[in-house]
Amino acid sequence: MSFQLRPMTAADRSEVASLIFHSTNRYYESIGRDPIFTGDELSPAIIVDVYDQLDPGEAVVAVDEASGQVIGSCFVHPRETHVSLGIMNSHPDHFGRGVARALLTHILELAENQGKPVRLVSSCLNLDSYSLYTRAGFVPFCTFQDMFLQVSKEGLAEDPPAGQKVRPARLDDVAAMARIEKELSGISRVGDYQYFIENRENIWHVSVLESPNGIDGFLVSCGADAFNMLGPGVARSEEQAAALIYEELNQHRGRMPVFLVPVACGELVQRLYRWGARNCEMHVAQAYGSVRAPKGVTMPT
Repeated sequence: MSFQLRPMTAADRSEVASLIFHSTNRYYESIGRDPIFTGDELSPAIIVDVYDQLDPGEAVVAVDEASGQVIGSCFVHPRETHVSLGIMNSHPDHFGRGVARALLTHILELAENQGKPVRLVSSCLNLDSYSLYTRAGFVPFCTFQDMFLQVSKEGLAEDPPAGQKVRPARLDDVAAMARIEKELSGISRVGDYQYFIENRENIWHVSVLESPNGIDGFLVSCGADAFNMLGPGVARSEEQAAALIYEELNQHRGRMPVFLVPVACGELVQRLYRWGARNCEMHVAQAYGSVRAPKGVTMPT
């Protein structure tokens, strides 16, 4: 192996941002799609920054031993209940060298040492990526429609779902958010909830849905230039999920957020179509190790 793995450092920021930009765009162009990233090749640097703030020192890069070039990167999220595998990229000029496989093996060994399962959400269109994970022992457990919706500058024209109380999240909601996600999805990530609500970069918004029983759901959204998206979030019912999605879409008036909805949530999907949503891709949640089937509505990043 003519490359080595090492922890990502601050000095790698620009090179990793460029790697994400070019490798992601190269893949989408290879399947006849428009590039995901446009403009400055360093625009994905915000992704590097967010991951570093969430999990400082956990990201890994693959470096070519001859040139010193970063030819692969992966972001890792150790959580209370699991290890989450974030964005993984390998340089398109170095495909076939086993870079992604080496990064994945490193993460699986890390998780096994912690006694935790590994979870990820990956594209159904990228069969090379899909097979990388399933060959390693990952098992799919939930499939999602990727949808996007152009929100007018005036906001959604439709009325919000009736009878649902949605409000901005507060820091004192963190414990309740952890409880509802643990109940519905079987996972917990307390530090993430706090980070999103604190919103130090001024790019995040978080809504919670209240019921007589307490908080029955929440949804995060991001307004960064490089990624305008909804998620993560959970809700007990499709009606509650619709109310949360409605609120977060209206946080991004004049923009076109992308979001993931479980394929099994037929009523929710039909409502989103009525609002003007369209499909752009499919994703699948996979796990290495034990996983519990999710309840309610899970909306990953």
